[in-house]
Amino acid sequence: MPGQNVFYQANGLKLHYLDFGNTGAPTLVCIHGLSGNAHNFDALAPHLTDRYHVISVDVRGRGDSAWGPPSEYAPPFYVKDLDALLNTLGVSRVTLVGTSMGGIISMIFAGGYPERVEKLVLNDIGPEIDPVGLKRITDYFTTAQNEFNDLDEVAAYYRKNYPFLAKTPQPELIEFVRWAVKPNGRGKLVWKIDPAVRNIPRSGSEARPMDLWVPFARIAAQMLVVRGAESDILSAETAARMGRVLRGTRIAEVPGVGHAPTLTEPEALAAIRDFLLN
Repeated sequence: MPGQNVFYQANGLKLHYLDFGNTGAPTLVCIHGLSGNAHNFDALAPHLTDRYHVISVDVRGRGDSAWGPPSEYAPPFYVKDLDALLNTLGVSRVTLVGTSMGGIISMIFAGGYPERVEKLVLNDIGPEIDPVGLKRITDYFTTAQNEFNDLDEVAAYYRKNYPFLAKTPQPELIEFVRWAVKPNGRGKLVWKIDPAVRNIPRSGSEARPMDLWVPFARIAAQMLVVRGAESDILSAETAARMGRVLRGTRIAEVPGVGHAPTLTEPEALAAIRDFLLN
């Protein structure tokens, strides 16, 4: 069943999520990456709705969520939005699945509210980010073209800049990318994402990442880390250290995949279902 569109108010903004059903079951919230949107989890959600009430959010400034002040496109504000969502839903305890930036949001929330997170799946992200991958993402993200003639052109952009989509069949890729753009009224397609989100500071104090090992060490939830074996964001060394810092952390590696797994690869899906449903 496709997700149902739901809007809610959080911190002065009208935000959006997809509700995949099974209301009354334990709540599971999926959070996408830097340039993603709620539909990034369309393929994963049906595998989890037999046990969970699955929700996938559009982080502020993305998808169908409202654009916010440019100064508030940062993890602390995203965490506040997540807190507001859970309060709106009346959810006191949640399971989180976070890809890349969504995993950072999840780590900070789970470290700040350890009693509120039951289980945590981190998709190709950890408290340390490989500088090589960070530069790659910053370079293409901040210089992305603004307009496209059609969805085939959007798909070509994704094939070039998102390694995990390079071999995706064209019909599947078109379905994936169509949620990231909208008509501009002049016959072109433009990004749904707020252009201000792309203004990532490259130098100075704002460019300095926070020490994510601090909230990470406070996490009390059971944790699964999914890593693309060819990832240039989450190194094998960082994943191993995560397991040493929080004993009992499971680590699943997806062969032949970079940043970030779709989570529907056989290895990823098997690990997730074993972790969440058994």
